Amino acid sequence: MGNIQVKKVLVMTAVEVERAAVLRGLGGDGRFEVRLADVGPASAAANTALALAVGDYDLVISAGIGGGFAEVAGIGSLVLASEMIAADLGAESAEGFISVDELGFGSARIPADHAIAASWCEALLAAGQRACVGPVLTVCTATGSAASASALAARVKGAAAEGMEGFGVATAAKLRNVPALEIRAISNAVGPRDRAAWRIPEALQSLEKAFSVLTEVLS
Repeated sequence: MGNIQVKKVLVMTAVEVERAAVLRGLGGDGRFEVRLADVGPASAAANTALALAVGDYDLVISAGIGGGFAEVAGIGSLVLASEMIAADLGAESAEGFISVDELGFGSARIPADHAIAASWCEALLAAGQRACVGPVLTVCTATGSAASASALAARVKGAAAEGMEGFGVATAAKLRNVPALEIRAISNAVGPRDRAAWRIPEALQSLEKAFSVLTEVLS
């Protein structure tokens, strides 16, 4: 592909093993800078804002492994965000969860750069990877029950993946008017915690492959 012009890209990962996987995939491509966001949306927003304050970037990517909603994204697949959603930002009520959008206090949704997300997904599929584009949820507490997973899926139609940093990274990017993306390599299903079923090494390999492919998508 290589038809999307981007000169400098900031990639934010929560932890070092994710950063290492991204760097392996990039293979020394000088257009990319990969930094640690730390865990959670607050740290991710703060660390991304610090990076954007001292650097000039054309694109910001929140990258890492995460949980997938089984109906949309299975273990080992890759999810490119169509939008980054702060899924638990709002209020509880007797009638159920009320989003910050419904409360009138702003928005819990930030659109991703659709052109790059679509091109990246197309290139991944052409490379034999399982990939899709869909909403990626940012939560402060990782989902650990079937009931919570079902509630999130009902709240956000088409929800594909869950992470803890995307909305924070995207918030910082939005304040600087820089396009943002999120990619999650699926290591486990959203729902009951079953560590024996997690496939973290495989997800990190998928993340590495994804960034190898991205270097060909961007010119």
